[in-house]
Amino acid sequence: MHKTRVFSGVQPTGNLHLGNYLGAIKNFVDLQNKYECVYCIVDLHAITNRQNPKELKSNILETVASFIASGLDPEKNIIFNQASVAAHSELAWIFNCVARVGWMNRMTQFKEKAGANKENASVGLMVYPNLMAADILLYKATHVPVGEDQKQHLELTRDIAKKFNNDFNCKDFFPIVEPLIPKEISRVMSLRDGKKKMSKSEDSDFSRINLKDDKDLIDKKIKKSKTDSASIPSEINGLKNREEAANLISIYASINNIKIEKVLKEFGGKNFSTFKSKLSESIIEKICPIGKEIKKLLKNTNYLYKILQKGSKRADLIAKNNLKEIYEIIGLIKFS
Repeated sequence: MHKTRVFSGVQPTGNLHLGNYLGAIKNFVDLQNKYECVYCIVDLHAITNRQNPKELKSNILETVASFIASGLDPEKNIIFNQASVAAHSELAWIFNCVARVGWMNRMTQFKEKAGANKENASVGLMVYPNLMAADILLYKATHVPVGEDQKQHLELTRDIAKKFNNDFNCKDFFPIVEPLIPKEISRVMSLRDGKKKMSKSEDSDFSRINLKDDKDLIDKKIKKSKTDSASIPSEINGLKNREEAANLISIYASINNIKIEKVLKEFGGKNFSTFKSKLSESIIEKICPIGKEIKKLLKNTNYLYKILQKGSKRADLIAKNNLKEIYEIIGLIKFS
């Protein structure tokens, strides 16, 4: 039996928003009280697309600050950046040799990110699911919190683990990782278009609530958020084909840790101007303290570097021990 361990990685995109918090970080904070958790800032994944070096380094530190400000305990969890543990890259190459080309061709995210000009995309963008599998299996993680867009990659990780175990006759060496799916999945959509995920890449800053937004800006963004002319329904069926309305209701439910049905019971029949006022209050109460703490932490970069350094040492110890076993199983010689 493998020790229960949770692994998750977050790309250092900088300026994390409400969607990042409700969709991932809030869940990380809850998980730290139930499991041994390894949280990785996946900076190697970030360079599958060209990055400004200064911005990348800044974004790594801001992601650490966002983790800590949101309530992740660096003593309780292993928090580190991927590039500082070389075993991630080493195991990724091994998995490049285990995974099949056909598996890579089926990855829908590559097709979406590469677009029509896929011949000009980096090789890294195509094979980064193998690096993702290496991230997880390097620590023999048993569980990974995932959203809808990562399920296919987790299936690939399971396929790689099974094939490695079978190819090298080492039954159960790698665990067959299980998804951790929250009961209430918070898929936060754009405040301007309820059919698109909330994203940093969207042109309008009014499409998202950034974790560093102040009280006045949050209130302004919620007031300007897109809704429809109908009142709030009392039943969940009344949200069908009302994407923007459903998004705001879902955000309110998630930020207050209550079910959507309870929100509809409270606000059913009322107009959105009343609801938006309450939604702003809830977001401001939760997000503004996080934003203030992020800004405070970013002024103390030495502290953030120390968290990464300590986390990297803890991660590297686990990684090296597991990688040594992997090399022995394969038949490779490694002296350090």
